[in-house]
Amino acid sequence: MSDHHKTPTLIDAIIPIIVLIIMLSVSVYLYGDNSSYGANQIALILSASIAAIIAIKNGYSWKEVESGIVKGIGMGMRAILILLAVGALIGTLIMSGTVPAMIFYGLDILSPSFFYFTACIICAISSISIGSSWTVAGTLGVALMGIATGLGLSPSVTAGAIISGAYFGDKMSPLSDTTNLAPAIAGTDLFSHIRHMAWTTGPSLIIALIIFLIMGLTSNAEGNAEGLELIQSTLNQIFNISIISFVPIIVIFVLAYKKMPAFPTILIGALLAGLFSILLQPEVVSNFVNQPELSSALTMISGVWTALHSGFVLESGVTVVDDLLTRGGMASMLNTIWLVVCALTFGAVLETAQLLHKLVEKVLIFANSTGSLIVTTIATCIGINIIAADQYIAIVLPGRMYRAEFKRRKLASRNLSRALEDSGTITSPLIPWNTCGAYMSASLGIATFSYVPYCFFNLVNPVIAILYALLNVKIVKQK
Repeated sequence: MSDHHKTPTLIDAIIPIIVLIIMLSVSVYLYGDNSSYGANQIALILSASIAAIIAIKNGYSWKEVESGIVKGIGMGMRAILILLAVGALIGTLIMSGTVPAMIFYGLDILSPSFFYFTACIICAISSISIGSSWTVAGTLGVALMGIATGLGLSPSVTAGAIISGAYFGDKMSPLSDTTNLAPAIAGTDLFSHIRHMAWTTGPSLIIALIIFLIMGLTSNAEGNAEGLELIQSTLNQIFNISIISFVPIIVIFVLAYKKMPAFPTILIGALLAGLFSILLQPEVVSNFVNQPELSSALTMISGVWTALHSGFVLESGVTVVDDLLTRGGMASMLNTIWLVVCALTFGAVLETAQLLHKLVEKVLIFANSTGSLIVTTIATCIGINIIAADQYIAIVLPGRMYRAEFKRRKLASRNLSRALEDSGTITSPLIPWNTCGAYMSASLGIATFSYVPYCFFNLVNPVIAILYALLNVKIVKQK
């Protein structure tokens, strides 16, 4: 720390957190599910302003605070670019007939009684194969949400099943960025880390699948034969339903499996889906553009271009189908990006002013035993996910700060890497202003607070990790 910077007090560190908690609580009370459409952003910016005032009081210049904010937002640019690409992808995937075809065939294949269970497994397997929960949610997740609506099933539970499966797969895949990041920060190797995680993630997924199975078997789906037939006949009438339309989504999965970065992978998928819109759905594109004065070529270009930036709009006259398939476009992600930028600003000011470090330093005082140290690590990761709004910060910062303590207590590094993922990765989609929570809400089209109670894997996993720590189960000593 620079000589002219005062060490922050615990009160300094706590004040912005208390302000944020109060303002977010009032925001949710006043606006409910709509709080993320501006109210939460204001709460985050005002709380960041309070933190900035404290930083200046402690000797930081505004230029230093501003540089920290720019750096913090820069760390989130990857997520912002992916959000824009996914918005474009959803628009063209719908217009190309890919999503309509997945819904059409899914209504034939998937049984309402086993839907939640099956959705979770499908997303888990897909996420393991490509290592990306975001890609799975933005592709398969969108189609599964549509199928659930057609079957008369709960969108909230469906989103919970999608996220549970996607995050299990992401966490256990050697292709995942967080699964590589956690052991690198903790100081262990990748496959030791994955094997050690299996002890907490395996039981967590089994519990989640059992709950989803019970919920499916005991649910009373509102969908009826006539309703399903209406949806399928409407889709068949408007779109050219064909297995060929699955090509764009297959290409996305192949590129992801080949470890191409997420942004170019998703953008290539969006453009390819736009091409398939022209090849397979020319009438759909023409009706969407609705400008008879344009030439055929310009109509096709205009349709794809519009779907990329503003999304696809369907006017079939069947409300449920129109609601399902009027989505997407980069513009649809702008509110989410606003939320992410505000959240990253708040976290950046706290980190620049050393307020986060002060909180972690004080928390470590209570970590007297092995169990309490691991529980403290888990609690810190969850706290930073809430405060800094980014899963990467929630993995890197606690990993750096607790690594020496784990080593001093002769605990194997894979205990730390598992704790980082059991909390930092897993809880990120449960927080509305976190980059992951904002992404999942925007992609699946449902408020974070609506799906959180049904993300059983994400809720159970940290609890099992804490129980293991307190009972000293599968805690490995350093050789």
